Amino acid sequence: MTQIRHIGISLGQVKHWRDGLGEFSRQLCLGIAKQAPRLRDEYGWRLHFHLPEQWHGEFGDKVDYLTTHTTQRLLHLRTTRFALWHTLHQFIRLRAPILTERRIETVHDLNFLYAKGPLRITRYRARQRLRLSNCVAAVAITQYVADEMARELAPLSLPIEVIHNGVSDLTALPQEPVEGLGSEPFLLHLSGMAPNKNVDALLAMAQAWPTQHFVLAGADGKGSARTAEKVGAMGLSNVTMRLNVTEGQKAWLYAHCGGFLFPSLAEGFGLPPVEAMHFGKPVFLSRLTSLPEIGGDMACYFDQFDGPAMRAVVQNGLADHARPGRAEAIARHARGFSWVHCADNYLAIYRRLLA
Repeated sequence: MTQIRHIGISLGQVKHWRDGLGEFSRQLCLGIAKQAPRLRDEYGWRLHFHLPEQWHGEFGDKVDYLTTHTTQRLLHLRTTRFALWHTLHQFIRLRAPILTERRIETVHDLNFLYAKGPLRITRYRARQRLRLSNCVAAVAITQYVADEMARELAPLSLPIEVIHNGVSDLTALPQEPVEGLGSEPFLLHLSGMAPNKNVDALLAMAQAWPTQHFVLAGADGKGSARTAEKVGAMGLSNVTMRLNVTEGQKAWLYAHCGGFLFPSLAEGFGLPPVEAMHFGKPVFLSRLTSLPEIGGDMACYFDQFDGPAMRAVVQNGLADHARPGRAEAIARHARGFSWVHCADNYLAIYRRLLA
């Protein structure tokens, strides 16, 4: 009889699936959970997903569920002994259960390097280094993040694997038209509008291009509230904001936009640009951090962020997009980011660590 070995996968205290970390956690866990019966039969693995009770059952009835609690920041007690515990991102503060044999963690970015002051950077760097010191391996979601970890968290004595995220193809999703947007062509940006998303640069471009309609979509929060205030203060009548859009509305926005804008200053991966690429849309990205790794030669890039220069990049890119076969090539590039492939790569790491 195959010995049962328990694997814990921690999503932390996830509140929703709407942001990049939520999408990553949900899609990866769905992909792994689909293989649960085979993994148990072949390897004796029993999968446990660690997340708030409200989400128990999210990944089917062939896996087990563990409830999160704030006390697990200090001590995590379980009667089950885990052969492997996988923490899905570096913002999860809950500990692995005591007596866990091996730990791994996925690192999505080191954006604190760009958003914090010197003293906080030192503290965040030390905290991340300490977290990884308890792991036998780490996963970076891009080579850029892996290189940044090796440079900024040195010395690291554990191996760093690179596994690109999958990206959901929303082209077959039933679309829901977005109120107030008709047939007028628009350029789209979608994010939480945090400072690292560099939305101010988009507003500068909108100011330099008053005849072009811009749509900014994302979650309701501090970033979007600040952006709305600035849109009003600048008198940008060519900018429309739409918040808390549904998946169907997001698909409609991608399908009907003329291009997708993502001038981020700090990015570990960047899901929305690849979502837009599934629709064959031209995407315009910052050349900073991980985005060139993701966009490749299928994207256009901003090298500076003043309004007129960005307008020129977009106009040139839109003209180039008219070339025969360009939209099809962009969609083909997007299909290379598969959640099935992503899940298989993580399971391959599990197998190596448990061999």
